[in-house]
Amino acid sequence: MKIKVINKSGNALPRYATLQSAGLDLQANIEDPITIGSLERVMVPTGLFIALPEGYEAQIRPRSGLAAKHGITVLNSPGTIDADYRGEIKVVLVNLSKEAFTINNGERIAQMVVAKCEQAEWEQVETLDTTERGEGGFGHTGR
Repeated sequence: MKIKVINKSGNALPRYATLQSAGLDLQANIEDPITIGSLERVMVPTGLFIALPEGYEAQIRPRSGLAAKHGITVLNSPGTIDADYRGEIKVVLVNLSKEAFTINNGERIAQMVVAKCEQAEWEQVETLDTTERGEGGFGHTGR
């Protein structure tokens, strides 16, 4: 699938790290480093603008290395970019660690997964079919 992209950053276009990677690495497009204090959040621009095909979304997800090593994650994970959005892709990061963390220009800050999505059409009914689980909620299955 081809996706039209405008790249206003000085960084290379996002790419897959390996042949079977699901996510494309997104990089920060900032003039000055941004330091995120403990429990602070920031919106980091990428300089990228995309036109997704109808029926697709782009999910913005944390990078596992930043999360595990530094407690940096995507706050609204996964963030969703709709097919009709044409603004700059920005990533909302939060620092869940006790230490400040500094983001530099070009640093890989998140990953983007392009996924097919469907729009639901509601069918209002009076009853639903029965299942083995029924109304069992959180923890009901014992897992």
